[in-house]
Amino acid sequence: MDDQPEAAAPEPLDRRAELSEFLRTRRAKLQPQDVGLPEFGRHRRVPGLRREELAQLAGVSVAYYTRLEQGNGRNVSAEVLDAIARALRLTDAEHAHLTHLARPARHKKKRRPAKVQRVRTGLLYLLDSMEGIPAYVAGARSDILAWNPMAAAVFGDWAALPAAERNWARLVFLSPAYRDLFLNWDSKASDMVSYLRLYAGRHPDDPQLSALVGELSLKSEEFRRLWATHNVKEKGHGSKLIRHPLVGDLTLSYETLNLPDDEDQQLVTYHAEPGSESAQALRLLASWGADAGRADVIGGGVRGPADER
Repeated sequence: MDDQPEAAAPEPLDRRAELSEFLRTRRAKLQPQDVGLPEFGRHRRVPGLRREELAQLAGVSVAYYTRLEQGNGRNVSAEVLDAIARALRLTDAEHAHLTHLARPARHKKKRRPAKVQRVRTGLLYLLDSMEGIPAYVAGARSDILAWNPMAAAVFGDWAALPAAERNWARLVFLSPAYRDLFLNWDSKASDMVSYLRLYAGRHPDDPQLSALVGELSLKSEEFRRLWATHNVKEKGHGSKLIRHPLVGDLTLSYETLNLPDDEDQQLVTYHAEPGSESAQALRLLASWGADAGRADVIGGGVRGPADER
């Protein structure tokens, strides 16, 4: 039997196009009055600041800034990037994203197989010890790598899913159950795309990222719209409103801890305000154990592919 041709690998993201669109969308968000410039005339042909205005604020020539916005970040200095970031009023995450995109592209090397993501055994033990606290480890591209029983009780049976589907972006945009789970689904969806964009700036050549973005772009109009905004954001801390099928509405605060030995792995924990109805509901889920996860319309389960001890 003839050998079947191998499927073509997904094309990496175009760093020049990413840089161009990121600068353009950031500039479009600013108005002259936002940065202390006079506004002449009522009608402007483009939204936001003109290139000339942005170049003036950054202290660079219009030609230089135009080349940069066209995706030519070759040999741009850190000082110039800092000046442009200040002119655009970028957040720390946006500033870091701009720096990653403007780096000269590395010489192409032979593509290596994707690195298997593993979670340290000590971190798995830590997850197990966090009784009553939903916690999980997220990896590259927001893959879900490991979790404890309480995370399964709140978010569902990730163990029942194929490993390739244990990904927050895929679940949020492609699973109807997660639209029901998050009361403010629009905010959750926007955050997920912003996290992916930030990762894309650091790893534009990641073939698995390209495949994920391609799949979500084909299957979700909401993802396409949010991806086109070029918004970026670090996952930090905040709160989520969750409608659990067994215990009802929960208000849970989350904390994100970046791991020192892997910039793409994060420990994420959730907790409820002491004495609140949500805290009582979490205790109830904990008392039910694995049955709570299995009863959930999303599933049950305990750990993921990192469960190698």
